[in-house]
Amino acid sequence: MTQQKQNSNLVAIITMFFIFAMISFVTNLAAPFGTIWRNEYAGSNTLGMMGNMMNFLAYLFMGIPAGNMLVKIGYKKTALIAMAVGFLGLFTQYLSSLFGANAEVFGFGEYVIKLNFIIYLLGAFICGFCVCMLNTVVNPMLNLLGGGGNKGNQLIQTGGALNSLSGTLTPLFVGALIGTVTSQTAMSDVAPLLFVAMGVFIAAFFIISFVAIPEPHLQKNGVKKEKFSHSPWSFRHTVLGVIGIFIYVGIEIGIPGTLNFYLADPSDKGAGILTNGAAIGGAIAAIYWLLMLVGRTASSAISGKVSSRTQLITVSATAIIFVLLAIFTPKAVTVSMPGYTVGEGFMIAQVPISALFLVLCGLCTSVMWGGIFNLAVEGLGKYTAQASGIFMMMVVGGGVLPLIQQSISDSVGYMASYWLIIAALAYLLFYGLVGCKNVNKDISVDDK
Repeated sequence: MTQQKQNSNLVAIITMFFIFAMISFVTNLAAPFGTIWRNEYAGSNTLGMMGNMMNFLAYLFMGIPAGNMLVKIGYKKTALIAMAVGFLGLFTQYLSSLFGANAEVFGFGEYVIKLNFIIYLLGAFICGFCVCMLNTVVNPMLNLLGGGGNKGNQLIQTGGALNSLSGTLTPLFVGALIGTVTSQTAMSDVAPLLFVAMGVFIAAFFIISFVAIPEPHLQKNGVKKEKFSHSPWSFRHTVLGVIGIFIYVGIEIGIPGTLNFYLADPSDKGAGILTNGAAIGGAIAAIYWLLMLVGRTASSAISGKVSSRTQLITVSATAIIFVLLAIFTPKAVTVSMPGYTVGEGFMIAQVPISALFLVLCGLCTSVMWGGIFNLAVEGLGKYTAQASGIFMMMVVGGGVLPLIQQSISDSVGYMASYWLIIAALAYLLFYGLVGCKNVNKDISVDDK
């Protein structure tokens, strides 16, 4: 009986690992897909980033409901619903390659929005609901399957590593399939990735259906919800941390997303790479996510001795330096970096050295989420669970800030848009230096 339970847990753990990877895979499809739509709408970076915006906008609506679902229907049913929703979202995105290319719906400034773009945005929004639910599920589920403690944390870290690996491969694969963005480039070119993703969701759905998942937090009938005299909003350092999470996710997505657009743009406004720009941009963006994996691994090794506050201050200041170097270094100064194209394999391309400075920011952004979260929930006690739902809602920053950045890039240029990133990083530096201090210690946080 014990052996059977262990085997069941092992299958569930492996499935959760795949889901952890799928979260990053689905999320990171939006930015490279945006190069396709950006090209269709005459180089509009703002419209190109709309898919990413819709993906993250879903968090605003689903963050707290996802947490409530865990209490009311449990981890297993929430995960099953999430995978079904994810399949629907990916399939809807695929439909955008089949229908609506010639159907004009409405005007948006100088652009005429077509039905296929609306279908794609709907699919991205649906996928956002999926990844929000999965994000709410996988961390506590892996902790439970590992039995909590060090083993549970080890499983979460392993899942996080697969998440970063998937984030590394996604822009690489999309860029390889696209190659050079031309007037003929369409969503049908990346359909193979959508089919793979849908297949994984289907397989995971059936596997989880037959696996027993512990449900210690499932709310029983007749249990009344406890009412507290305060809330996380009563703590200044938590409120500032919530803002920090919103800003951080925008930084994390905005840096590589805009860089991908910049390198894929063959015009003088962009990097000016005439051949395989999308492939090169995807490969270089992949390095950013790879460095996030490196940074998280390094942080896990030193976190026992180096505080979250020290790490946040250090990486925020370092990232500001990297971005300033990227902004002020002339485009004519180049460096050799790798690219990849189907049929040609890996290549070495000369790109503006600004690209190197920006991908190095991946080392810095890798540890920011954990640092901000730890500092923001410090001293919250019984209010921590409520704060977690609020933080999940603030992931919407990953859609809002990159969209603002693309609007700026449309007006004044790619590198100039990174001043928004500088301002955002400055806020995180402020939070690490001053804002993270708990000045509301008079509020009781004990369960009694």
